[in-house]
Amino acid sequence: MAERIVVFGATGYTGDLVSRALVQRGARPVLAARNEARVRALAEELGGLEWATADVDRPDTVRALVERGDVLVSTVGPFTRWGEPAVQAAIAAGAHYLDSTGEGAFIREVFERFGPGAQAAGCGLVTAFGYDWVPGNLAGALALRDAGEAATSVHIGYFNPGAGAGSSSGGTRASSADIMLSPGFAWHGGHIVDERPARHGRSFEISPGKQARAISMAGSEHFALPRIHPGLRDVGVYLGWFGAASEPLRALSAGMSVATALPGVRDALQGLLAHVVKGSSGGPDAEARAPITSVILAEAYDSSGTRLAGVRLEGINFYDLTAGFLAWGAETAAAGGLQGTGALGPVDGFGLDALQAGCAEAGLARVL
Repeated sequence: MAERIVVFGATGYTGDLVSRALVQRGARPVLAARNEARVRALAEELGGLEWATADVDRPDTVRALVERGDVLVSTVGPFTRWGEPAVQAAIAAGAHYLDSTGEGAFIREVFERFGPGAQAAGCGLVTAFGYDWVPGNLAGALALRDAGEAATSVHIGYFNPGAGAGSSSGGTRASSADIMLSPGFAWHGGHIVDERPARHGRSFEISPGKQARAISMAGSEHFALPRIHPGLRDVGVYLGWFGAASEPLRALSAGMSVATALPGVRDALQGLLAHVVKGSSGGPDAEARAPITSVILAEAYDSSGTRLAGVRLEGINFYDLTAGFLAWGAETAAAGGLQGTGALGPVDGFGLDALQAGCAEAGLARVL
């Protein structure tokens, strides 16, 4: 029997999309948010769903949302500010957990700090189970499978044709600001190393004869892909959202890493951004999302630098993909389809074939 699915942050932009995606799949999630009037109204709109109030400033209210075997989906970000209460609530209850974060610092916390507690509690934590960073995990795993044991590195690029300046939600802008101010990491030389965001740049062929530039970021791929390919020495994850601004952003990141190393500077900047960049300010509607598409590329290489395999995924816009991924993942986990406990990546959590099928349901498929 499937257990309950609880969407925490249901009245936010991403939480609303996830709640609707679950209902479209035939599920009846419990909706949770801090504003009683808004969460009650959404629950009524979506067919008389069960609802609850919970606030990260009162962790006991978050803990009360779930019981053993339930699935808690958290969309309350930026996660480096507000994500911990939901993870701790899931571990304390023995509930499975998925979230929509793209923030490297929080991802690292889940794998290194919270994972052992979840394993002891017998529950699974699948962080970054949205557009950040499910597609790269899928593309990278497919490329590594195609390449075979000789593969020692994989490089993954994310691109979004049709995305414009107004295509980001308030939550995305707030999380992006936190990412640029937080320490990053990467899988290099067979282990996790500290690495600032945008340290590296790389070009990918996004169409025949056309190269696009992208900058390096910390994603869950750095933790998850080495688990499924033991010979992997290096993982590169790159965002190609910025076009001509990619190289200036790399220079800005270098300067920020120097400045934020000074005592008190990072905390001061994060405090300022918390007031200037608001997380709960909505996002693009369905009409504005429609022209945006997603292209994810992965290339696997051997130790000599010879390209062994390449994968191309194409799909719909990143917000609807995130909603679809989380809805599929939550429903699958609730039905007993999560493989393992502790901090899990998308592939070791659900299996490669199942993940590929789930991503196709959400609107992302392999084309090459």
